[in-house]
Amino acid sequence: MDIKIERQPSQEYLDKLGVSQWGIWEKEVSKFPWTYDSQETCYFLEGDVVVTPDGGESVEMGKGDLVTFPSGMSCMWDIRKSVKKHYYFD
Repeated sequence: MDIKIERQPSQEYLDKLGVSQWGIWEKEVSKFPWTYDSQETCYFLEGDVVVTPDGGESVEMGKGDLVTFPSGMSCMWDIRKSVKKHYYFD
């Protein structure tokens, strides 16, 4: 159960996915647990985050990253710089 990150995907690829049509989520610097009931794909417009899956390795992500979180994953979010992201649940 891995977090998948695509660093700096092309605008063409983002357009193909329809990222600009997705909802927007914003959050200030904070730390909180989260569990994914369904797969989420998101694209970071701003931010710097470390996500640590329960029993797994920490993953750093932020501005310009396209990230997919697997369904069923529980993790800890550590937002180090305020986040603004487009998101989509499968």
